[in-house]
Amino acid sequence: MPNKYTAKKPKWDKKSIQALRSHLGPTQQEMAGKMGTRQQTISEWETGMYSPRGASATLLFLLAEKAGFKYEPGSDNR
Repeated sequence: MPNKYTAKKPKWDKKSIQALRSHLGPTQQEMAGKMGTRQQTISEWETGMYSPRGASATLLFLLAEKAGFKYEPGSDNR
């Protein structure tokens, strides 16, 4: 039975990750600490070198949901 965490989640692109971090307010280093990853990983996502997947994408979704951040592809989400 699907729940809100197994439903299809949006794909995170560099603009949406930048907008989420801007909405939340932390530096790349602080966000990496909250997510249990490296600052370099956050930077790579924000530059479009890589995209978050798996647990990282789910964690971004949960952080966004908790913060009231509305993901909309193609917008700056502010």
